[in-house]
Amino acid sequence: MYRFFVPVENVFEEEIRITGDDINHIKNVLRMTAGEKVVVSCGQGTDYYCIIEDIQETGITLRIEDMKAAVTELPVRIVLFQALPKLDKMELVIQKAIELGASEVVPVRARRCVVKLDDKKEAKKLVRWQNIAESAAKQSGRGILPEVHGIMDFDQALEYAKELETVMIPYELCETMADSKETMYKAAGQQSIGIFIGPEGGFERSEVELASASGAVPISLGKRILRTETAGLAVLSVLMFLIEWRN
Repeated sequence: MYRFFVPVENVFEEEIRITGDDINHIKNVLRMTAGEKVVVSCGQGTDYYCIIEDIQETGITLRIEDMKAAVTELPVRIVLFQALPKLDKMELVIQKAIELGASEVVPVRARRCVVKLDDKKEAKKLVRWQNIAESAAKQSGRGILPEVHGIMDFDQALEYAKELETVMIPYELCETMADSKETMYKAAGQQSIGIFIGPEGGFERSEVELASASGAVPISLGKRILRTETAGLAVLSVLMFLIEWRN
């Protein structure tokens, strides 16, 4: 069944109201009609199994038939801190990170970032990025709507990460695979994880040292140098497997 997200105020005791861009998508793209079934979430971990009752230009009314706790969510909050990459690579990172179970994506300004965004461009990017996150959440059957944060400076990101139980930072000069394995295995059994990924060219050594001083653990991803758009997805893939294996 197709999945849609609605704000919590659109969920009532026996029905749900779909508004906004999804009206056109349901009516004119998917060409759905009354009587067809959909799954709806308000992004708080509950799936509502509904049947379409009425389709109008201003909204779509659904009748709630059943509701269940979402089973597609990882029991661990994972925050991906992604240094701003060039071109449209951030869109790919966000899409795949959400598919792999990330709860939040934080774009980060690191020293070697080439991309510079003013407030107007950043606002447009954030709208685009959040739309990509929502689309990826729908496609992968997520029970929550992951958040793409506003861009943070590196020190702001480190401060935000202090609330997480384990924070790791893949670093090409880290060669201790055994320790890296242990770090990831341990993190998979905790409640929250942060992953810091550098830009093209990687983090500067001083940034890694600052992150380490703030509690982040440098890890190795093997003998190959991964692109910025690949590294975070590699970590998320391993963590997703370990978390679901343990649970």
